[in-house]
Amino acid sequence: MQKDRLLCALAALGLILAGCQQAFLPGSAPDARSMGQGSAGGEAGFDEFGYNYNARIFVGAADGVDKVFDGTVWGDSFYANDHLVMKWSKAWDDARFHGAAWTPDAWEDNEWNGMGPDGSGEVWHYKIVWVGPELEAGPYWREGGYAVWGQFEVIFSHGTAGGEHSWETHALPSGYGPN
Repeated sequence: MQKDRLLCALAALGLILAGCQQAFLPGSAPDARSMGQGSAGGEAGFDEFGYNYNARIFVGAADGVDKVFDGTVWGDSFYANDHLVMKWSKAWDDARFHGAAWTPDAWEDNEWNGMGPDGSGEVWHYKIVWVGPELEAGPYWREGGYAVWGQFEVIFSHGTAGGEHSWETHALPSGYGPN
């Protein structure tokens, strides 16, 4: 049941990365200032929620990923206190925010850690790549993954919940870039 909640939160993360407008907000997270600057444009550093669009990374409480500090992640409090690191490639950033074509170099990575105080008690790691609308029938599909968001494949997913570790998927190859 909790895994379903995390998958819903993961889907919502994809919507943030795949469907929102680019926003550059000034500020920095005290523990992440050394992350550096990424591509040109916008303000450097982390915003108050944990996003650094120049470095293409989010580091912070899952509560901030929806850009509302309300003790929930899209209305659900279960994962709000988890620590989340989310990264995305330049190709993902270029396609989503700058109008470039989607390519197999577009990927994103989510690492959830709920082992901290008041966390969910779960830990999950997901790797997601763009494969195109053909999904399994296309040239970029990897054996062992599963489709998500209509044009993307989860190529790596494993985690621990309730003290049990499980591999959800481990496509081959499970690295980023064209297979």
